Amino acid sequence: MTKALPEPWEALLRQVSRSFYLTLRILPGTIRPQIGLAYLLARTTDTIADTRIVPLDRRRAALREMRSAIRAVADGRNAEEPDLGELTDACSVSAGRRLAAERSLLENAGEMISLLGSLTSEDRCRICDLLEIITRGQDADLALFGMACEDRIVALESDDDLEEYTYRVAGCVGEFWTRVCRTHLFPRADLDETFLLCSGIRFGKGLQLVNILRDLPEDLRQGRCYLPSRRLAQAGLEPSSLLDPGAMGSFRPLYAGYIRQAEELLAAGWTYTNALPRSQVRVRLACAWPILIGMRTLAHLRSVNVLDTSQRVKVSRGEVRLLMIRSVLCYPRQTAWDRLFLQAGADRAIRPL
Repeated sequence: MTKALPEPWEALLRQVSRSFYLTLRILPGTIRPQIGLAYLLARTTDTIADTRIVPLDRRRAALREMRSAIRAVADGRNAEEPDLGELTDACSVSAGRRLAAERSLLENAGEMISLLGSLTSEDRCRICDLLEIITRGQDADLALFGMACEDRIVALESDDDLEEYTYRVAGCVGEFWTRVCRTHLFPRADLDETFLLCSGIRFGKGLQLVNILRDLPEDLRQGRCYLPSRRLAQAGLEPSSLLDPGAMGSFRPLYAGYIRQAEELLAAGWTYTNALPRSQVRVRLACAWPILIGMRTLAHLRSVNVLDTSQRVKVSRGEVRLLMIRSVLCYPRQTAWDRLFLQAGADRAIRPL
């Protein structure tokens, strides 16, 4: 098994996700290659799905090719490298650091799939199972939202659909993360396996729901509404109603309910974090940071008109740095550590200790 991701992949991780890279860097080396590679592959398939100037059928075919190649390597077979040339060219015609990083993902997809073969068969299968769920979810999203646009908004129908969506995007990642950590870091620890897996799934769903609530106006202008149409109808709203910032008065009670739901899911993530062996400091911090950032994001969202695109919510780098420093300083003191979750979700500013 690889002891670490090659330096070019570490550099690419820094480019495609500032926040996840912080989490990855603190993880023990025994699990960093598996989680880092899984993330890069997932970001690659996400780039395939989101490259909208490429025809829908070609993107769906590329997802199938990626899924097939990953499955072949997981099974110990030779994989046929996916043909991503059209998608790579599409990223090349646009400038910008983000698109340059996404182009690199597409250009190196074959090498990443080959790198998967350097892991143990158990780890290969875990990553393959994860990408199977993610890519099938991405394909389902393309089938539903592929022709959507600002003038033709498509919404999920029910809370069950939202539940399924958040599982396919992030809940399954919590499940994968739990199995990898359990196997490589604390295989003999006396833990409730079923509880950990269920809580890990809820943890992941909570992080994705925060993203949905934060990115609502941007998604709407791409024709995507992840808040269910049935719930909107009960509030006397349609997905297109949310393009108007003036609709916030009618929308706020429903939106506040989803904020509470996200807080409950992140609370499950905090319980999950505290259920891990206390000796696993790096893993517990890696879990705590996205939870605290998520709670901070929800605190900001409570006080703005999220339908107003000029009020874009983003936790600042300064706040992220303070949350990380506080978590490290509070870790030895259980009472102080326990307060971190509530403090992150409070309306007042986060201050140094």
